[in-house]
Amino acid sequence: MVLMAAEHEVVVRPLGRPGDLGWVVMAHGELYEREFGWDADFEALVARIVADHTRAPGAGPRAAWIAEVDGVRAGCVFCAPGDEEGTAKLRLLLVDPAARGLGLGTRLVEECLRFAREAGCAAITLWTNDVLKTARRIYEAHGFELVAAQAHHSFGHDLVGQTWRRAL
Repeated sequence: MVLMAAEHEVVVRPLGRPGDLGWVVMAHGELYEREFGWDADFEALVARIVADHTRAPGAGPRAAWIAEVDGVRAGCVFCAPGDEEGTAKLRLLLVDPAARGLGLGTRLVEECLRFAREAGCAAITLWTNDVLKTARRIYEAHGFELVAAQAHHSFGHDLVGQTWRRAL
């Protein structure tokens, strides 16, 4: 789908072009280090999630999308099988700071929700951290509800992990 946003061409397309997988890992590593001071352990986690996506073991919904602004990668989201039968999991939502304000985060989440619903899932979950306030606002706007929170030390910081869920 192509949208015109403030004189920018915005495209959300399926992940799959050469460089997409590497970009997802690199963009997450660089952005989270710059914005939150997270260490390379986070980038390694993202690399494992991306690798799991490419192997596609087992049944369940599995897809990913890249958002481009004027032909340049600017965001992504993944949909993976959930931990419970009949659920999906939203993963790796990212919007480059230079592309924020164009509605990419909303568009990517909506694409993931549409896919999970069409795949027959009854619910979708996601895991995030409380410091990711902008992403949480997008999730809340799309009907996700906080179902669990737990303090943890990861990526070089004390954080509060959160699990969110919504019915489809």
